[in-house]
Amino acid sequence: MSAVPASPPRSWAEIDLTALRHNLKAIRDLDSQQVMAVVKASAYGHGLETVAQTLEKDGIAFFGVANVGEARRLAHTGIRTPIYLLGGTFPAEREEVVAHRWLPCLNTIEEAQHFDQLARSRGTIVEAHLTIDTGMGRGGFLPSDTHSALSTIRALPGLKITGIGSHLPCADEDKEFTVQQFDSFDALVESLPLREELTHVHLANSAGLLGYKSRTTTLARPGLMLYGVSPLPDSRIPIRPVMSLKSRIAVIRDLPPGHGVSYGRTFVTTRPTRVGTIGIGYGDGYPRTTAGQTPEVFVRGRRVPLLGRVTMDQVMADLTDQPGCSPGDEVELFGSRIPVTEVALKAGAIPWEILTGITPRVQRVYTE
Repeated sequence: MSAVPASPPRSWAEIDLTALRHNLKAIRDLDSQQVMAVVKASAYGHGLETVAQTLEKDGIAFFGVANVGEARRLAHTGIRTPIYLLGGTFPAEREEVVAHRWLPCLNTIEEAQHFDQLARSRGTIVEAHLTIDTGMGRGGFLPSDTHSALSTIRALPGLKITGIGSHLPCADEDKEFTVQQFDSFDALVESLPLREELTHVHLANSAGLLGYKSRTTTLARPGLMLYGVSPLPDSRIPIRPVMSLKSRIAVIRDLPPGHGVSYGRTFVTTRPTRVGTIGIGYGDGYPRTTAGQTPEVFVRGRRVPLLGRVTMDQVMADLTDQPGCSPGDEVELFGSRIPVTEVALKAGAIPWEILTGITPRVQRVYTE
């Protein structure tokens, strides 16, 4: 018996690695700082290992991850670029951090003392960055406590502080506060003794890079814009979307007037309607809350509206005014023709949430 070929994917996310590299170049053209590529949450849903391997070829200073599990996945790929943990660590995670020489951010004296103990027990020195809470409220030392904290931590023989950073909570929403945040961070860095030992000073995320300037920073932490989405709608930076979420039409049917579509009968046809059922749903990460907000998808050269509620495995589109569609036709749910920002807006969400929410059953297909 001959082998049966595998069926094509029902839904998939095309990841354009050329666009990824293009976006990194656009970031570097915008700002001369070194780059920490933020690849947390599986590189914003794009695939941690492949994205990191692609970017490493272009000389990244750090990869920024959210936790030890992500750092471990990167390490297993053979990545040589330093790995930076963007958030605080649990006590039980810290020995692994020390063993693999990943760079932690320090949020408390107790955390620093524990890393010092672990480093000395292994006969090594841990490089770390100090985190400053300039308004995020999530972790780090208050600016008023930083001088004292830095003095205490520098006295610990198992630690070497090589950087300092903070995070912007509302650079895409509150310009006045963010300007104050940049000013206070810069003033703090300029006041620190032995400042020349802090080779990596970082504050700007994507919105920070696009809308603000610092006097002291040497390292940028782009996330969203690396994947081709600007957090500032008015930005003119020439970035391209990296992910295109796609599926196929499974079934096409003609429904009479007065026929409900999907759960709850929130949509009822008012005319003879050609309905295409598409093989993707909220089980794949397409947001259910778009129902009632008239989201659109792209098929055979034009946009068509979705009908009724998004279900777990399927959505329905109105093909009445788009003749010529057939089962198996490709459908774009977001990408170069339907911006993910549009999908997020209609879902009452943010593009970060949409991208990172694409589930594992959606196959990632990488293109150059």
